[in-house]
Amino acid sequence: MKYLNSLLLILFLNLSFSQEKIKVDGISSVVGDFIILDSDIDKVLIDMESQGLSTRGISRCQLLGKLMEDKLYAHHAIQDSLELSDNEIYDYVDRQIDYFTEQLGGIEKVLEFYNKRDELSFRDELFEINKTQRLSEMMQQKIVEKVEITPEEVRQFYNAIPRIDLPIFGTELEIAQIVIEPKVSEEENQRIIDQLKLFREDILEGGMSFASKALLYSQDPGSRSKGGRFTLNRKKPREDKAFRDVAFSLTEGEISEPFKSQFGWHIIQLDNVRGQEIDVRHILLIPKISQVEMNIAKEEIDKIRERITNGEISFSDAALQFSDERETRLNGGVIINPSTNDTRFELTKMDPVLYSQVKDLADNQISMPLLDNSDNFISKYKILKVTNRFEEHVADFSLDYVKIKDLALTDKQLKAVKKWMADKINDTYVSINSDSNYCNFAYNWKKE
Repeated sequence: MKYLNSLLLILFLNLSFSQEKIKVDGISSVVGDFIILDSDIDKVLIDMESQGLSTRGISRCQLLGKLMEDKLYAHHAIQDSLELSDNEIYDYVDRQIDYFTEQLGGIEKVLEFYNKRDELSFRDELFEINKTQRLSEMMQQKIVEKVEITPEEVRQFYNAIPRIDLPIFGTELEIAQIVIEPKVSEEENQRIIDQLKLFREDILEGGMSFASKALLYSQDPGSRSKGGRFTLNRKKPREDKAFRDVAFSLTEGEISEPFKSQFGWHIIQLDNVRGQEIDVRHILLIPKISQVEMNIAKEEIDKIRERITNGEISFSDAALQFSDERETRLNGGVIINPSTNDTRFELTKMDPVLYSQVKDLADNQISMPLLDNSDNFISKYKILKVTNRFEEHVADFSLDYVKIKDLALTDKQLKAVKKWMADKINDTYVSINSDSNYCNFAYNWKKE
């Protein structure tokens, strides 16, 4: 509820004041094609307070500086002709409208809350707010996307940190698992494939929209309400490999043949390509599994665990031979942390489901078989083992190289952003109200 109130307040401040801006607001600054009003600064302060954030020590000058930075990004995103699909923004606005309508009990109440005369003007203002924000994000991504770091630069970064200032890393675990999925009959798989082929035919030849089919039939709870739509990034491989391989092989508008992932069977349509990101829609159908098949899977995981505990086979060899999880079996069952692409999971940041499964395990202890249906897809059995434990410690170059590399890369990216800022400020029209001449900005906005 606190999140909802905060979100509603943000939009209220961004939107409901707009009808009187020209009459009552003074202009704090102009950056390129963008105007920053005095009330924009007030809105940021109120927004922070609504989220429970302390504003102590934060000056209006600092907030104005941050707003000018955001507008500079957006301005140059337009100048650089960064591709932004209006349809993407309209889709996002649709989702916002749907959300607020659901929460407030109808579009009329939404318009009343935001002091808007009609839905069209409300949508237009939402569109402009979201478009500016997205342009800013895209420009920031472009600045840092080609920044890379070498091992020597990582070493220099680490050596430059005073020993007393080295970061402290919390307790981390390396976790391995063996997964047994109940087998799906060939008849059931063929039924799913035939259904997806029919959907594909209806879309390509019958004129049915992919989004409508996804809304009606997809069994993916995360994307169904959005017509099966979500975004993939080439540089952030967090999705199923089979799914990514198919998605990135398509051309715009193309629909894949049915294919299998760890979640079930899919068809994908590629909607839009934006540099390293693509927007796709998909329909997921999950095969039905009988209780007999579940029982067989349970018996299999029981036998595997017994062989490991009896010393007949190691956990890693058992994972290689028997695990149905392709992503981990070649690595002895060791799980990759999707947030860091490392094998370590920090206890304080671990997924709650995974934490509940390993919190009572001693090192090298094999868990009892667990029925895992946490992903809302195919239920499966698993056994887990804590293969390594790293207690809280001061950052060590060899032990924590991946984390130190990430810190070094972030530092280099920040330096690239600072240089870009300094260069673009000089090349961009900037005007600051005389009332803000006393401000000591992080960048030379006054071009003195």
